[in-house]
Amino acid sequence: MKESRQRGLGRRAFGGLAVGVGLAMALSACGGSSNPLSSAPASSGAASGSGGALVIGSADFPESQILAEVYAGALNAAGVTASTKPNIGSREVYIKAVQDGSVDAVPDYSGNLLLYVNKDATEVSAEDIAKALPTKLPQGLAVLDASKAEDKDAMVVTKATAEKHQLKSIEDMAKVCGDLVIGAPATFAERAYGLPGLAKNYNCVPKKLEPFSDGGGAVTLKALLSDQVQVADIYTTTPSIPDNDLVVLEDPKNNFIAQQVLPLYNTAKMTDKAKEALNNVSKVLTTEDLINLNRAVSGSQKQNPKDAADAWLKEKGLAQQ
Repeated sequence: MKESRQRGLGRRAFGGLAVGVGLAMALSACGGSSNPLSSAPASSGAASGSGGALVIGSADFPESQILAEVYAGALNAAGVTASTKPNIGSREVYIKAVQDGSVDAVPDYSGNLLLYVNKDATEVSAEDIAKALPTKLPQGLAVLDASKAEDKDAMVVTKATAEKHQLKSIEDMAKVCGDLVIGAPATFAERAYGLPGLAKNYNCVPKKLEPFSDGGGAVTLKALLSDQVQVADIYTTTPSIPDNDLVVLEDPKNNFIAQQVLPLYNTAKMTDKAKEALNNVSKVLTTEDLINLNRAVSGSQKQNPKDAADAWLKEKGLAQQ
């Protein structure tokens, strides 16, 4: 499992253990507020930062590394000198790095960032999370515009299973849930969005949970395609979904909360010019783009993240001229 991406699996965790202690220590070291989860807005209406070269960090999984290269490339194209510092680690680690200024910004995911800084958050929709997040960030941290690109857990089935049971949504799945085996991490049994969430939100109690530890990877995919499991927890930007004509079930009750990609940054150096460059990325970045970027880096092409990011920036008209 990819620990930093952890929102349950490696990348998706809510970082629960470090919410109070980790942020408090980091802010204390920076001379910040004594309340690490201050509800005061970080800087949305504050003056621009002081400028200078920017360092864009990333977590320790490929998608985050790609996004960091995308952000840095867009900044350089806009005339803002930027470099990357990849593989910093988990959310607990990279947020400290943004706070202490060792990096100036990182790509993050809206829902789990909110849950990291406010473990009691109840917002689930993209709109509600976007409203709540800026008010909960510690002093000196802020976020820019969220993109349409979203990388979150999803209930995925084969086309054959979807047709057999007439499945378009988790609501449809609930009608036959007792006949279905779900393949997911072992933690899915306990996580709020896992079996408890499916039961609470959809009255869906599966026949069995088949635990896999590969984060929706090859082992999970093989089990799904061979009908060992009929439903799998796979992240929405995983190339195996379109590559195998899989069906992502709609989630009308937001059991899996919104996880839009957006930049988290330190307000000290971020200028209006830099903000505009990063917001321009968010304006055009889609989930399909992330799938294609992940395929380019983690698939047979084995591109390095910078090359993949440069190609995407060129395609979108955001590359350095």
